[in-house]
Amino acid sequence: MKLKQYLLSQFSSTFFPIFLVLFFITSIIFLVRIASMTSVITIDLFELITLYTYNLPSILFYTMPISFFVSMVITLAKLSSEYELIVITSFGLNPTNILKIFLPVSLVMSLSLLIISIGLIPKTKYLSSEMINQKTKEANFNIKASEFGQKFGDWLIYISKKDDKLYEEVKLFKTEKKDVDQFIIAQNARLKNDSGNLSFVLNDGKTFYFEKDKINQIDYKVMHINDTLSDSDLLPFTTMFEYWNSRIDSESDIARLSFYVLTSIFPFISIYLVVAFGYFNPRYEKNRSVVYAIISVVVYYLISDPLTKAMGFGAVGVMAVFWMILSYYIYKSNVQKVY
Repeated sequence: MKLKQYLLSQFSSTFFPIFLVLFFITSIIFLVRIASMTSVITIDLFELITLYTYNLPSILFYTMPISFFVSMVITLAKLSSEYELIVITSFGLNPTNILKIFLPVSLVMSLSLLIISIGLIPKTKYLSSEMINQKTKEANFNIKASEFGQKFGDWLIYISKKDDKLYEEVKLFKTEKKDVDQFIIAQNARLKNDSGNLSFVLNDGKTFYFEKDKINQIDYKVMHINDTLSDSDLLPFTTMFEYWNSRIDSESDIARLSFYVLTSIFPFISIYLVVAFGYFNPRYEKNRSVVYAIISVVVYYLISDPLTKAMGFGAVGVMAVFWMILSYYIYKSNVQKVY
């Protein structure tokens, strides 16, 4: 029991620094992507943090499998280079016993990644897309004072002054059909967003209809102009099962689901490689464990990505069986027969 606790403590002391570094680097990449949206929409600090929070499951998904696998390899390699694994083996704890210690941990990791990838990522991506869509529909990011050529849906719009979502001296123009134009003026207007349904509330103004032979004028106190931007094509997210079931006919979505599953089970099906790379005699062999671990990760991803696109969900079974057989062969050839 103490030996098991010692091995797990050594693993945790290696895992967290590697994970935090990768998490920090990946977070910066996602923050840069979010910040690039400010060229299209306006977001404040709270909305920036919200969008980053929606991306946390994706960040965890892309960093945890690599961190976990590399950390386990480094942990065993460190113990090997300090002759601790040789001593442990001499006391009867062979590589198979060490596998049994790390196997439950890797299983929990893979199950956690499946929950994150299949359940949380689609939900948070939907929330993120919905938020960006609503911010885009507000349209106040490109309605600036004293600038021509700006649009609100189908309307050309010009304003003299602006204070947040309050506009003064508003002019709107639209061509409805051939030989019929509509022109609206208002002393002021306010932009309202009701759960993504955008509207202009115009106060104290006039509207003119220009036809070929006549002009009609209407005076008004309050006028509502609803958003005429194209509606979002986002499908509502209800449950994880319904989300993937509605995309069962989409090859790209099935390939994405397959890639999620393969990435999630990577720590579990690579457990033999951990021992194969981490177990060595420092007197006769050089420590190449990190190189082997990185090569394995790269090869796994390079095979998984095109395979899922070509075979769909069938790639999960093919890749999982192939990788487990390959891992066991490397383990048996380099470690089991020696130790």
